[in-house]
Amino acid sequence: MIKMGINLNENQYKAVNSNSKYIRIIAGAGSGKTRVLINRISYLIQNKITFASKILAITFTNKAANEMKTRVREELDIEGASVIISTIHSLCVRILRQDIQAMNYPRNFTVMDMDDQKSILKEAYKEFGIDKGQITFSSAINFISNNKGAEITVDKAYDLAGKNEVEIKKCHLYKYYVERQNAIYALDFDDLLLVTVKMFRNHGDVLNKWQNKFSHIHVDEFQDVDAVQYELIAQLAGKKNDVYVVGDPDQTIYTWRGADVNIIMNFERDFNPCETIILNQNYRSMPHILNGANHLIKNNSNRLDKDLYTNNTSNDKIVHCTSSSSEYEAVWIASKINDLKKTGTEYNEMAILYRNNYLSRAIEKGLLDAHIPYIMYGGTKFYERAEIKDALCYLRMVENADDLALMRIINKPKRGLGNKAMETILQKSRECNISMYEAISQFELFSTKSQKVIDSFVKMVEKWRVAAETTPIYDLLEMVIDESGYRAMLEEDKEIERLENLKELINDVLSFTVNYPESTLDEYLQLVALYGDKSEIETGQAVQLMTVHASKGLEFDTVFICGMNDGTFPSERSLQDGISGLEEERRIAYVAITRAKNKLFISDCGGYNFVLQKVQVKSRFIDEIDEEYIQHIGISSDYNRPIERIVKPLNDVKLFNEYNEKRDPKKLKKGDLINHGMFGDGVVLKVEGNLAQIAFAYPHGVKKLLVTHPSITKK
Repeated sequence: MIKMGINLNENQYKAVNSNSKYIRIIAGAGSGKTRVLINRISYLIQNKITFASKILAITFTNKAANEMKTRVREELDIEGASVIISTIHSLCVRILRQDIQAMNYPRNFTVMDMDDQKSILKEAYKEFGIDKGQITFSSAINFISNNKGAEITVDKAYDLAGKNEVEIKKCHLYKYYVERQNAIYALDFDDLLLVTVKMFRNHGDVLNKWQNKFSHIHVDEFQDVDAVQYELIAQLAGKKNDVYVVGDPDQTIYTWRGADVNIIMNFERDFNPCETIILNQNYRSMPHILNGANHLIKNNSNRLDKDLYTNNTSNDKIVHCTSSSSEYEAVWIASKINDLKKTGTEYNEMAILYRNNYLSRAIEKGLLDAHIPYIMYGGTKFYERAEIKDALCYLRMVENADDLALMRIINKPKRGLGNKAMETILQKSRECNISMYEAISQFELFSTKSQKVIDSFVKMVEKWRVAAETTPIYDLLEMVIDESGYRAMLEEDKEIERLENLKELINDVLSFTVNYPESTLDEYLQLVALYGDKSEIETGQAVQLMTVHASKGLEFDTVFICGMNDGTFPSERSLQDGISGLEEERRIAYVAITRAKNKLFISDCGGYNFVLQKVQVKSRFIDEIDEEYIQHIGISSDYNRPIERIVKPLNDVKLFNEYNEKRDPKKLKKGDLINHGMFGDGVVLKVEGNLAQIAFAYPHGVKKLLVTHPSITKK
């Protein structure tokens, strides 16, 4: 037996040495699950319960598989090399290379990557004359993947499409893609699983062979398993093989990718009798962090009860800061990072987590202004995102119509101008020593449909130029992305994240206008260029920015969770999904909190959220953390009154000084939340005399109204 001692606590010991056939390990965050898995494999081999070659361990990332292989070989020397440790996709490749002939495929089939998929789709787009502006590669690949996963054939997909022209075009792409795959004997990542499962269903002799190959099957991160993966695991297990799964229902955060929390919750129904062992001693975090996480997640009903605990000691609390706007929130985070750096915490030991990528905009600006190096983990910096560059290039067309801006956006969305047309425009501009926009404005270069497209484009830009003389920049940006068709293009492709980023850009423009009321469009574009041009450290000492999903499996000395507002975290879509959606969001928050080892900071902010088209309010999750473990600083949750317990760093950066004045309840002030009889809820951006500048939800935008107007009531 593996001895209990310095390496194993009591529950870990039970998990390693159990003789049950079916075992479910509920492994809390930071509870040493990898150590348990390694020791479990060692236990099976050292006690001669089975041969190393008959042990299978399935993981879900190459990184995890490689780490486990290394540790098993360190523990067991040469014998450890015989254990099959693999991602589930690599396991399927191994199986199919031996037996796919049963499915009338050659053993030397091709495994397609994303570039291969796009290559086939490019052929299909050309074959059917489909515009990539109407159906993006990502939407086509998702359509194909979803249909394959649901076992919907091409013919059935056509039936479901009915008379919807866009859906019919997607079916054309699906049909071409599948036929091309079959012609070249190629499988994509979805097929690796689907074909293996189908082969096992239809060929009992092949299934029996692979069931006999293994005796003990281990599955890591079992909470992330989807229906197809679970069927494959059940097929390999059969009735005689032992099954050992490790996971945490409280960390099921990939339901949008097919993960189903009920698979781990109901494991004992399919594998009975099942022994469940809970690993709840955490080796990562301080008590206040774990207690905060425990109190939050207890509000979920669909879970197995467990309380994480630790032998670590600390007198700290989680710090929650409420700011008046996302800009102030970013300044506060930057100031805390600088304070921590001065006291010995390195930049690369700190992480800023957010629920959605668009939230990085204000944070990035705050860090750049404070000269704090940062890297985006698994994402792109805000001003480098394609949709942001496109929108800014449209604004550049209004301001100075430079050649680079024109070449980037003249065909976004698609307007039917090919490379030959662009070469003609470029040649004319060089001949006359003028810009490309001047060339298309002054000369009729085509006698075909292309000229009508050019004339329409020029007319559109000239209209915006006239409007720019009297229209605020944020209204101008709304006008540009609407009238150009850019927003409609993203909406048609259901590019939700890119649309959110565009709305956040509008928020950025609005903040600029409020802070610099006399500034021009040119000055805004220059400022953005400066932010986008700053090259920061990409390795080594840098604060790490990432979504909560990207942070799973990672840990940091200090964690900041920003944007903790209802509608953002929990997300608006999850709130519409009811209990299940809210519980998923709470699990995501639980994962975020448990990334922190020593210090945890949570922040929310007031102001108007252009992405959600509403005034921001504090996240309900903050109130679910017991007051014993959290300290509230900044301003109160109505974003107006200061809280008495303001720590010194906040005063140092003068974040909240404007809130120390006594408020006159009869007057409107910047930051007030109001309701208008016609326009709905809004937030006061600025007050000049008897006029208030108020931001309302789209399509109303920003309005100037009399503060004494009877339709306005303060909230």
